[in-house]
Amino acid sequence: MRKYIPKYAKLIPENADCKFRGKLFDVYQWPQKMFDGSISTFEMLKRQDTVVTIAIHNDKIIITHQRQPRQDWFFDYPGGRHDNLAETELEAAKRELREETGLSFQNWKLVNVCQPFSKIDWLVYTFLATGLTKQEPQKLDSGEEIEVIEVTFDELCKYAKKPNAKYLLPEFLQNITTLNELKNLPALYKY
Repeated sequence: MRKYIPKYAKLIPENADCKFRGKLFDVYQWPQKMFDGSISTFEMLKRQDTVVTIAIHNDKIIITHQRQPRQDWFFDYPGGRHDNLAETELEAAKRELREETGLSFQNWKLVNVCQPFSKIDWLVYTFLATGLTKQEPQKLDSGEEIEVIEVTFDELCKYAKKPNAKYLLPEFLQNITTLNELKNLPALYKY
């Protein structure tokens, strides 16, 4: 269940009808009154939200080197789909981090939420985690191969320049120049 929705988010209206349910995307349509008084059918996709975690341990940032079916190896942060509706975004982020890395952290804060496409009801929640509390074996999905890597902030910036690492420095991190700035990003919402 979504606990935090940014004000700018474009969500599917309550009067929309689901016309197709897919494995990843659902298609919704609704009648929309136009400025001249006429009615048009509007359409929007919906998919499960995504959770991403930037975890920091011993002044190193946890990233993954992974591949999935139909994708070559790439660098990213641990994360995945918020596919259990009983979970909050934070609970989903903790679960995904634990599954992909085997790591559990004590301190969590939501540092960014974006909607990559205005015609898709899909939010990407990015959390910052510190204070490692537990390390256990990974519990990967059958379609995941993941190597966990710890990098310094400078190394992260170098990795982010690789063509297979396009999500390591998203727009909201473009002006961050030090690990301390990263650690001190403000929380958007208190869980």
